Amino acid sequence: MRSKESILKQLFPFRWRDLLVCVAILLCAASVCMLLQSAATSEGFASPIFVLAVLLISRLTNGYFFGLVASVVGVIAVNYTFTYPYGAINFTLAGYPLTFLTFLMVSVVTSAMTTQVKQQARLRAENEKEKMRANLLRSVSHDIRTPLTSIVGSTSVILENPSISRAEQENLLKDVRDEAQWLIRVVENLLSVTRIGENGQAHITKKDEAAEEILGETVRKFRKRFPDVNITVEAPQELLVVPMDAILIEQVLANLLENAVRHGGTTTYVSLCVERQGGLAKFSVRDNGQGIPKDQLPRLFDGTLKRSETPSGDGKRDMGLGLMVCLTIVRAHNGFMEARNMDSGGAEVFFCLPLTEEEAQ
Repeated sequence: MRSKESILKQLFPFRWRDLLVCVAILLCAASVCMLLQSAATSEGFASPIFVLAVLLISRLTNGYFFGLVASVVGVIAVNYTFTYPYGAINFTLAGYPLTFLTFLMVSVVTSAMTTQVKQQARLRAENEKEKMRANLLRSVSHDIRTPLTSIVGSTSVILENPSISRAEQENLLKDVRDEAQWLIRVVENLLSVTRIGENGQAHITKKDEAAEEILGETVRKFRKRFPDVNITVEAPQELLVVPMDAILIEQVLANLLENAVRHGGTTTYVSLCVERQGGLAKFSVRDNGQGIPKDQLPRLFDGTLKRSETPSGDGKRDMGLGLMVCLTIVRAHNGFMEARNMDSGGAEVFFCLPLTEEEAQ
């Protein structure tokens, strides 16, 4: 269990940045009230202005400390400076104590509720991150056994049976190579997810990259692994530059292409394209396979699909794991990802990335 001191530090943290934010907002509120006081003859404008200041301070700072401080300072400022009798706090006036306490309670409750909303949002984000990690580890711990068992079995056959033909040895070694390549893909996915930081975002370094070059490198690697699948590439004539982590986006495209082949069932053709859509770059992977079952579409990216629900069901063709990692990478680029079945047959999975850092905010 956490100590009382650590809990207090979490609930009432002190940061110089938060102090500057608090002081700046309170000064702005006081300045606005002074302008209104000099221009208006009626009272009552100061209270809502300082309640708004408390709300902003609670929203922009961490913990309860500065929100509560702003509540007390706001109450004192309103009653001492902007309420009759000016420059004094006089509890003998009718209704004055009730007004004072009411404003204090409204400010404190506003601060507490705003801070709680922030904490709940943070807890939801942390729970989603932990859920994703748990799904990933559960998937990998089971999936990784199948290719390792196959590798051990194939190498044992070769070592224990030196009399088998060279053609049989080559077939077994090809199986070993294929399983090892799949393991490499799993490790790449794992490495991508381990780059997720404490705030739920991946630590990525984005650089301006030509989208056509990313597609070209991805297709080159894809054709080595799937030479029998026809693939076409579509890109705009003008140079399309996208801020991205090139290695991670290549991994996303490679995962999508591999899924299109392995889960399409009858896939013989894949289209990879990129196009500009307003302030976004849209990357699409389309295939002529059997499409995605409708009951799987809502859960396609959360990593919860069971192996029995995937067409191959061989223990290592789990579509959910790869797509979950893809979505994590795309979100880290401030983008989004979707999937749909096409009217002409087959499926399309696409993701969009902002073309500029300003549009990513």
